[in-house]
Amino acid sequence: MTALPAPAPVVTPETAAFWAATHRGEFLVPRCNACGEHYWYPRALCPFCHSTETALVPASGRGTVYSYTVVRKTGGDYAKATPFVLAFVELDEGPRMMTNVITDDVEAVRIGDRVEVVLSATGDGAALPRFRPAT
Repeated sequence: MTALPAPAPVVTPETAAFWAATHRGEFLVPRCNACGEHYWYPRALCPFCHSTETALVPASGRGTVYSYTVVRKTGGDYAKATPFVLAFVELDEGPRMMTNVITDDVEAVRIGDRVEVVLSATGDGAALPRFRPAT
């Protein structure tokens, strides 16, 4: 398996705390203090109740493959990393996020598989949350 590129994310004032946490090896998800919902992607406004009473909280780092595809042909930096798995993972906390499933056997990935987070360093003060089959 060829390692996937880990491009540096665009860090905004709204997402800076999330990316700094990934750099420290922490996976946090936003949670609304008003309605109690976890959501994805990190932002200050709750998409459920529109409250700004939100916070980043520690996540389990575990989830389930909700949907996926095996990318076999692409361009740019990812062209040399094919085939790889692009997936939606449903976190145990509830939200779904688009990510990669890191595995040597892309043909073995299935909907419903349990996965756990792996933080891939970008070399630029952040790490990308990706997932691998849970052990």
